Amino acid sequence: MKSIIKIYLAALLLAVVSCNAGFEELNTPPTTFTKVDPGMLLAKAQKDPKFHQGLEYQNSAYGSWIQHWNSSNNIPMSRYIFARWSWSTYYGSLRNVTQIRNHLLSGQEAQPEARTKLAIARIVEADIWQIITDLFGDIPFSESALGEQNLNPQPKYDTQESIYAALIQMVDEAVKQINPSDASYGSYDLYYGGNAENWIKYGNSLKLHLGMRMKYVKPELAQRTVSEALNSPLISSNSDNALIKTNTDNTSSYHPVLSHNQQGSPSNRYLAEALVNHLVSTKDPRLTYIVAPTVNSVKAGESSYRGKFVAPTDEEMIGVIDDDYSLTGSCFYLAYNQSKPMPYYVFTYAEVCFYKAEAALEGWAGLTETQAEGFYQEGIRAAMALEPFNVAEIPQEYIDAEFSLAGLTKEQKLEKIMTQKWVLLFGRSIDAFAEWRRTGYPHLIPGHNQGSTNGEIPRRAGYPNDEILLNTKNYEEAVSRMAHGDSYLSRVWWDVR
Repeated sequence: MKSIIKIYLAALLLAVVSCNAGFEELNTPPTTFTKVDPGMLLAKAQKDPKFHQGLEYQNSAYGSWIQHWNSSNNIPMSRYIFARWSWSTYYGSLRNVTQIRNHLLSGQEAQPEARTKLAIARIVEADIWQIITDLFGDIPFSESALGEQNLNPQPKYDTQESIYAALIQMVDEAVKQINPSDASYGSYDLYYGGNAENWIKYGNSLKLHLGMRMKYVKPELAQRTVSEALNSPLISSNSDNALIKTNTDNTSSYHPVLSHNQQGSPSNRYLAEALVNHLVSTKDPRLTYIVAPTVNSVKAGESSYRGKFVAPTDEEMIGVIDDDYSLTGSCFYLAYNQSKPMPYYVFTYAEVCFYKAEAALEGWAGLTETQAEGFYQEGIRAAMALEPFNVAEIPQEYIDAEFSLAGLTKEQKLEKIMTQKWVLLFGRSIDAFAEWRRTGYPHLIPGHNQGSTNGEIPRRAGYPNDEILLNTKNYEEAVSRMAHGDSYLSRVWWDVR
C-alpha cells in the first residue's frame, strides 16, 4: 500500500512540474514590456516638466503672473484668486527618472555601460527638484524618490535651504561621473542625443543657475557656487543649447505654446500688456514673431499691437472686445515652417551670458563690473539668433537704445539684464516667475483684481489638496514655517528682495 502511495505521489509531483513547465512564458503577454530601456524614462522626464511650463490653463497661470500672458477671463489663478495646484506632473517625472538609479541600473555605478547614464539621469532629477521647490518652497525631498523598496506615503518636508545644498552636491557628483567614452542614451536623450561633453556643460550651467538663485539670501555660498561654475565648462554657444525638437502635428512633441493656442478657451491666448508694450516701445526685432497684430487693426489696414491687461476686476472685463488685443505671433502657429518647427528651449547660451553679466556686476569669479556690458550684449545677440527669430543683423536703432549700460547705476544695469532675460524666457513661465521673484525685475504693476492677495502678484504656488489630506502632519509642520501660511503671499527661502 505504501509503495502505491509513493508511486501516486511521484506521479502527481511529475504532473505538477510538467504543468508548470513554461508557465512564466505562457503567462507573459507577447505585446507587454517586461524590460524598460532607461532611455525611455529619461526622455519622458526631460520633456514633461519642461513642456508643462508653456501651458496656461486650469490652475496654471504663472505666465499671467509674470505678465507674458493675459489668461484672465476664466482662470481664477490668473486673477490672484487662490487655487491649489497639483505637483503630480513633477513628482511623476521624478518617479520615472529615479527608476533608472533605483531599479534599472542599480548597482552598476562603476560600469561604463551605466555610469554616464546614471549621471545624466541625476542631473535631470536635480533640475526637476529645483522646479518643484522653487514653486512651493519646502517640499518632500530626502524621504521621496527612494524606490519601491523604501516607499514612504508620508514623507517629511525638507527646508528649501537644505534642498539647495543637496542639489548642488548632486550636480557636482554627477558631472564628475560623466565619461564621454561610456555608453550613451543615444536618440532617447532629447536634449543632446547622448553627447556626454554637452552634458558636462549643461550640468555646470545648472550649477550656475542654482548658485545665482541664492544670491540675495546666501551671498557667500552663492558666490562660491557661481564662481566654481564659471571656472568650469559651460554652455558656450547656441550650438550647445539644451532643447527639445518639436513638431506641428499635435502629438506628444507638439510645442507647448502651440498647444496652448489650439486648446482651451480662446480668451486664454492673449498676450499681456507689459510684454507687448516692451517689445513695441523698444522696436524689438522679435516683435512680429512673438506678437500678432490685433484683428481689428488688420481689418482697418493699419496693423498694430496691443497687449491685454492682467488680473482685471469683473467690471473691467465688461464690454472688452477681444479683437482689439494681440494673440501670439507667426512663430507660434501651425503655419510656421512645417519642415523645421520651433524647438522648445530648456537652457540656452543667452541665459549663461546674462548670468555672467550679473556675476560681473558683483565682481564674482574675477570678473569686473565693466565686463558686464559685453556679456549682456552677447546675451542679446544669442537670444535673437535663436530659432525662429534668426536675427543675424540687429537694427542699429535697437542697438543704440538697448545695448549700452554706460552711465547706469549697478541696479539699473541689473534691471536691463533681467528685462532681456524676461523676454528670452517667454514660453518658460515658471523659470521667468522665479527670476522675477529673485530680482524684482522687470518692474511689473499688478492688475486691479484683489483676489486672495489684496492685489499683489503671487509669490508661490499652493500645496496640493492630496498633501493636506494624506500627509497632514508633515504638511502642517511645513506651513507653520511660512510667514503667511500656505498662501500666495508666503515667500520661498531665496525670495527676499
